[in-house]
Amino acid sequence: MTEPFVDVLFDGVEAEPPVAGDELTTLVRTLERNRRVLAWKCAGLDAAAMSTQVGKSSITLGGLLRHLTRCEASTFVWKLNGGPSPTRADWESDWEWGPDSDVEQTWRDWRAAVERSRRLVAEALADGGLDRAKGQEFPGWGTPSLRRLLTDMIEEYARHTGHADLIREAIDGRVGEDAP
Repeated sequence: MTEPFVDVLFDGVEAEPPVAGDELTTLVRTLERNRRVLAWKCAGLDAAAMSTQVGKSSITLGGLLRHLTRCEASTFVWKLNGGPSPTRADWESDWEWGPDSDVEQTWRDWRAAVERSRRLVAEALADGGLDRAKGQEFPGWGTPSLRRLLTDMIEEYARHTGHADLIREAIDGRVGEDAP
């Protein structure tokens, strides 16, 4: 069972990469598939379940959603567009995985971040495509292209979906890689 707003967030969004598609479609749909799987792993849980930890790890599903909300902003607002950089407090709080006091707010924040990221990616595609590199410049490294940032976000979601797999299985046995 998914949260109704998760269904709405992905309604009409193609989240399966093509078997033999172009680079842009493959990147965007792979990111969407990873977002969808993470949402499915976190869906339908109360605050106690969203705060479940496995073994010695402090990572929780609520913490993963909060972390990925910040990653969406860091990647597409700051790195892609040169918007406000995360503060030191933002970076430090990024690794606070603890209990989730307001699950609905966590979901709203993540949903808003994903919707904003989709809009910013579409704008960047219209302003230079995958090669667009007009955002944050990193000394000694350069300004990342949209291609690089999409790849980074795919990697970020894929890594954390692995964490979510373990946590969700411990909660209620839900396993698998694709929402029904």
